[in-house]
Amino acid sequence: MQTIKALTLGAALLGLAACGDTVGERGIIGAGAGAATAAAVDGDLATGALVGAAGNVAYCNRYPSRC
Repeated sequence: MQTIKALTLGAALLGLAACGDTVGERGIIGAGAGAATAAAVDGDLATGALVGAAGNVAYCNRYPSRC
């Protein structure tokens, strides 16, 4: 079970590397990665989605050349 959680967490974190072309895409990709991460660590899915969306949008706005 720990292996599945670790793999899910890793996949979710890699999802944050795929920023998207628009702010909406960035938010959706981040929300998905955040929700997946929250599910992997038994956290609140809505909070994970919100934090993931905000984090991905903020990161891509700060470092556009990395997205």
